[in-house]
Amino acid sequence: MDCVGVRFNHGPKLYDYSFSGEPPALESWVVVSTPRGLELGKVRTAPRAGRPQGEVVRQATPQDLEAASKLRERAEDLKWWLKAKFRRESVPAKLLGCEFTLDGNHLSVHYSAEERVDLRRWVGEISRLAGARVEFLALGPRDQTAYLGTLGACGMESCCSTHLQDFAQVSIKMARDQQLPLSPEKISGPCGRLLCCLQYEHELYQELLAGLPKKNAKVCTIHDVCGKVVKLNPLAQTVDMITEEGSMVTAHKDELRR
Repeated sequence: MDCVGVRFNHGPKLYDYSFSGEPPALESWVVVSTPRGLELGKVRTAPRAGRPQGEVVRQATPQDLEAASKLRERAEDLKWWLKAKFRRESVPAKLLGCEFTLDGNHLSVHYSAEERVDLRRWVGEISRLAGARVEFLALGPRDQTAYLGTLGACGMESCCSTHLQDFAQVSIKMARDQQLPLSPEKISGPCGRLLCCLQYEHELYQELLAGLPKKNAKVCTIHDVCGKVVKLNPLAQTVDMITEEGSMVTAHKDELRR
């Protein structure tokens, strides 16, 4: 089925929505149906085949955009009221944000916590205050960073808050293969987890490492210099080895005996 990719304000992930008639224009605001109700989103892709999450109800009107702006202001007021309540009652959770659906009938409250926190006792009070049905949504460290947005170690906005669609499996082996220092501060993102970008070049590093000897292997060059490999330089395709005399030698892989 033909769909367009729609992005909401709370992250970069795209969701496929079907449409009838002419496809909505790129970068246009549309009203879509979701399990929570009507929501406002921005079209970020041309029509494509997909499995729709719902359908585009209409192009957003100026009235829709004005209503969404007022609802964001209401949600912001509720967020600060809840923050104060969390602090006053020493709730071990961090409030991230509140969001109304476009019809104002559903309020999503996003939070993070180190351990399980029961917030159900407040649903009735918040529901009366907001005049809407309330849903508490706990976010993990990676989802929290995607929701709030932050800067990565590279100085750019973090991948998870700008373009990343799914969190791929990242392992310490990827950092090891790329010869990165295995210091948590060097290979962790703002979320405290391993950098998502470690996966981007891992396949290339695997190909480059395939032509090099293993670390700690004993090798000899075509010039009859022998020693133990102490460091691999995949991009340069060289190895650093220490000879029996204790000197350090760098040799290109083409100089090594097979």
